Amino acid sequence: MKIIKLLYIFILLFLTNGEIMAENNDNIITMVITQNEKVTDPGEDSPTASVIIELFPDIAPNHVKQIKTLVSEGFYDGIIFHRVIEGFMAQTGDPTGTGMGGSDLPDIRAEFTPTPFERGTLGMARSQHPDSANSQFFICFQEASFLNNQYTVFGRVKEGMEFIDKIVRGEPPEFPDKIVSIRLSENCLLYTSPSPRDKRQSRMPSSA
Repeated sequence: MKIIKLLYIFILLFLTNGEIMAENNDNIITMVITQNEKVTDPGEDSPTASVIIELFPDIAPNHVKQIKTLVSEGFYDGIIFHRVIEGFMAQTGDPTGTGMGGSDLPDIRAEFTPTPFERGTLGMARSQHPDSANSQFFICFQEASFLNNQYTVFGRVKEGMEFIDKIVRGEPPEFPDKIVSIRLSENCLLYTSPSPRDKRQSRMPSSA
């Protein structure tokens, strides 16, 4: 009888841990990016690398929802890193590659929090209006405390920051790296697309 009880407890713990893992995986995405820094021949195919990103729905639920929606639609696939500043950040998410574009989804109201901008932090780019974030986002190369409470933090790089460090610099770079694909965890919930909106320029402040 004791053995049966112990077996039951073991199975229960296993199933519970499985549910916890599934719940956590809902907020994990995998981003595959090019590494053009290693390319020596213009005709050569760019090597790629995978970056694991953890999303923060607890502090930025609306931003995470929009990111998941865009990811599920394949919106980010093929988009370049159009603004990459040494010692600061790499910005992407604009299908035009100019910093002026965005998606057809509505802009998102700011979700500023005390969460600090550190190495590997993901933040949403926006124009001067605080409620203008849409699809563009950036990844910090290092601590950027001057952005705290000014931009929405919605995630962090969990694995693969060494590949983010190798993204080609420039505004825009001559041979920009790009997002090959971003994929949701199998357990992520998908969202339907809201109505179209007017696009506005998404900017980051100067690092100076």
